[in-house]
Amino acid sequence: MAGQDRLAQLALNFIPGIGHMLVKQLVSYCGSAEAVFKTPKSKLLKIPGIGAFTADSISKDIPMKRAEVELNKCDKEGVQILLHTDKAFPKRLNHINDAPSLLYYKGAADLNSNKIVSIVGTRKATAYGKEITEHIIEHLAPHNPVIVSGLAYGIDIHAHKSALKHNLSTIGVLASGVNVIYPAIHRDTANKMIEHGALISENPLDAKPDAPKFPARNRIIAGMADAIVVVEAAAKGGALITAEIANSYNKDVFAVPGNVNSEFSLGCNNLIRSNKAHLINSGKDIEYIMNWEANNPEAGNKLPDLSELNEDELTIVNALVEHVDGMMIDNLSWKTSLSVSQLASILLNLEFKGLVISLPGKKFKLAINK
Repeated sequence: MAGQDRLAQLALNFIPGIGHMLVKQLVSYCGSAEAVFKTPKSKLLKIPGIGAFTADSISKDIPMKRAEVELNKCDKEGVQILLHTDKAFPKRLNHINDAPSLLYYKGAADLNSNKIVSIVGTRKATAYGKEITEHIIEHLAPHNPVIVSGLAYGIDIHAHKSALKHNLSTIGVLASGVNVIYPAIHRDTANKMIEHGALISENPLDAKPDAPKFPARNRIIAGMADAIVVVEAAAKGGALITAEIANSYNKDVFAVPGNVNSEFSLGCNNLIRSNKAHLINSGKDIEYIMNWEANNPEAGNKLPDLSELNEDELTIVNALVEHVDGMMIDNLSWKTSLSVSQLASILLNLEFKGLVISLPGKKFKLAINK
């Protein structure tokens, strides 16, 4: 994308009252971000969601000037801006409707790593919660997953520290600008994460954390991961919001059970009781449910034996070969000319044979190149 259009894409985010979904809608209607600022007000007003105030704001040069200042700040701070159309932008986020249109990124982590696990929990973590967090990450370490959390007190910061201890890349999703570490006491850990992971945010540089930004931050934590683990949580709180969001995205949610008399086990126990999370005792349970093979990393690269497959099974396998990231069952139905009900039965058989993996959101992929 040309530099001027990238600048315009950033500028769209400085228009008062405009959200990420409306940014994408404007670009879609006008053809490019740069074209948005060249579109007459009369035409802007015909775009759904655009009123007179927003159209006036687009017509002014203030957003572009703010974007120029922001880019200069980013250069000085060593911060990258990732647009949702960029290859480095988390592809998992682009699968959700309310994904951010851009992210501020500082670090070295691969936001599209093969395996990403978000670990969240109460800010008042107990010794039990910290111990379980450590054990989960230790068990998952052979898979080399990226560990995501929110850099908050309690389970979040312990997850980041445990990931660093086990030489895993870890990403902190902030409710502030990436140059504003909150809480400040976690600055040393944040600096280590920049070297061995990353800090990301949808908020501009220097943005202070405030209440509305935390639930918004949680949707990124949920959306960019394959699995979301709630270690400890009270009856209400940010960890449960993240779990609810993850369920709405058809992500796999896991919860650690706890003492029924413990305030910080209520949330996890309720998630399990209401079938909103898989009960887990260790990282091995995640490994099993996610179909990960810690002890045989080479297995995913071997082509399966197809000699005994019937015609329909071969058709499905051949379709999935072309889509290494997997296919939604509806798309697979269209590709193979098999009904969804037929596919469900055949895919189940292929899973039993170890040839196909079921992913969140009724998505399927071959059990190779995992």
